Amino acid sequence: MTGGVLVAGIGNVFQTDDAFGVEVAVRLATRELPPGVRVEDFGIRGVHLAYELLDGYDALILVDAVPMGDAPGTLAVIEPETSAGAAAKGAGVGSPAVDAHTMSPDVVLATLERLGGSLERIRIVGCQPADLRDGMGLTPAVDATVDRAVDLCMELAADIVQFTGKGNPS
Repeated sequence: MTGGVLVAGIGNVFQTDDAFGVEVAVRLATRELPPGVRVEDFGIRGVHLAYELLDGYDALILVDAVPMGDAPGTLAVIEPETSAGAAAKGAGVGSPAVDAHTMSPDVVLATLERLGGSLERIRIVGCQPADLRDGMGLTPAVDATVDRAVDLCMELAADIVQFTGKGNPS
């Protein structure tokens, strides 16, 4: 794929609300996506996601449980700095170490940068977890936000495709 938007659900399904991103990706995959938008459940496969991004996407929407200190189930769109913006500020020194079993957004993006890749746009759709302990299934507060997160991902992807005009794969 060249161009387009990758929506990547990340998280560990064996750690309660950490499965938020995975559940959003599963539900999003049943929707009709805008042209040039691809959705994938990456689970805890951070290195695989970084390599996938080397295929030339214009934008990434990461969906993940993100502790923000808010009420459980709170959704937020986070706009981290792209690697190009960080390089202009001299960032990159002290980037997170790569761990093939860690899926935090900063590790994925640092891995992508180390592999020579970059993205024009990055958005993180985060949800405040209630519980990240071992266990299966989302807590009620987080489960109640999954459909809203799916809608939010659809809106973000459509906006990015429209803005860049690069949504069509070549």
